[in-house]
Amino acid sequence: MKTSNSLATLVMLVISAMLALYLGYYAWNTFQNPFSTTLAYQFTVSDSAPADGYLVREEVVLPGQSGILDLSRSEGEKVGAGQAVARVYRNTQAQEDFSEIQRLQLEIELLEYAASQGVEYLSAAKLDEEIIKSMAQLRACTAGGGYAQLDRRVMEVKSSVLKREYTFGDDLSADDLTDRAAMLTAQVQRLRTQSSNTVSRVLAPQAGVFSSRVDGYESILTPDTALSLTPSALDRLDGQGSPVSDSVPGKLITSNTWYFVTALPLDTAQRLSEGRSATLRFSGEFSQDVSMRVEHIGSEENGRCAVVFSSDRYLNQTTLLRQQTAEIIFKSRTGLRVPKAALRMWTYETEEGPNEQMGVYVITGGRAEFKQVEILMAGSDFYVVHTVASGKTALRAGDQVIVNAVGLYPNMPL
Repeated sequence: MKTSNSLATLVMLVISAMLALYLGYYAWNTFQNPFSTTLAYQFTVSDSAPADGYLVREEVVLPGQSGILDLSRSEGEKVGAGQAVARVYRNTQAQEDFSEIQRLQLEIELLEYAASQGVEYLSAAKLDEEIIKSMAQLRACTAGGGYAQLDRRVMEVKSSVLKREYTFGDDLSADDLTDRAAMLTAQVQRLRTQSSNTVSRVLAPQAGVFSSRVDGYESILTPDTALSLTPSALDRLDGQGSPVSDSVPGKLITSNTWYFVTALPLDTAQRLSEGRSATLRFSGEFSQDVSMRVEHIGSEENGRCAVVFSSDRYLNQTTLLRQQTAEIIFKSRTGLRVPKAALRMWTYETEEGPNEQMGVYVITGGRAEFKQVEILMAGSDFYVVHTVASGKTALRAGDQVIVNAVGLYPNMPL
């Protein structure tokens, strides 16, 4: 019995010693070969140059008005020749009368609608659905910041609710609704007669795109003057614009083409060619890459050249812009971004002798898997790389790349 107990004790001691050695080696190896990881992700590097300049358009400033202005066009909206751009009220009473006329006209329309409807369950359900839909559109408008359409959305909700009320509320007959509509029509006629000489309209002298912003550059910067500007003349433009009186309703942009004029260093301008296209990346309120035509490259002046770009796209989105900073994108490459420390060379033997592959190690199934890559572009502390392999051995966005480690080799257990 004692011999059996001694043997069991010896076996337990041996197993414990082996386990301790294994754990000790594992801990030592961990401290000797620490590694850190990061995720590979898609990244675009651009060869670009900054450009500060001005947007230039053919613009017609609308004449100033005496009275209370009420714009009837939204920013960037197309307007036909002879169409109304704004209303002008002689005084606040005229403005209130006009608002009352609009309210009464809406109510008359709703009364006539209600009088023409039969009281059926399907009609009621349809109106309820219309109310819910208009409220959802109003909520989406406010949540998305679309305040230019806010007035219209509010009127849609009000219209839907009143339709429901007049059609199925107060037990009113069709005759009652018709009589009320006639009474309100007479009231509208009286108000129109009363305010006939107190409200006028501002009409567009020609077709164009409306903008409410008038900054004083409209007569200084035109497409013709832009082509003759020099770098020093561009520098002098800063601050020449001036705020315009609130009595001016706005302006019309009368051409489909807009321009961006800037002064560029000579070496940057030499990378461009007249008549060719270039990509300009705008930022801020107008965050967009725009393919523009190089219209003109001016003569060199103190190491700089004035350059004019043109485009016939996005006009209605640029109506509020004047002084603007953009990036001229000469070349861009998209690949996977990895730290420079993650790039390694793997040397292996072939029949012809030693061979090398450049790549990164990623963690796959608890092992270090080598994935071959090519460098596209280099940053300060990273590379943008392109995977060489395909299928399962290709480097992909989201792979866990090993950055720092000692003694890595393919399929190494981690």
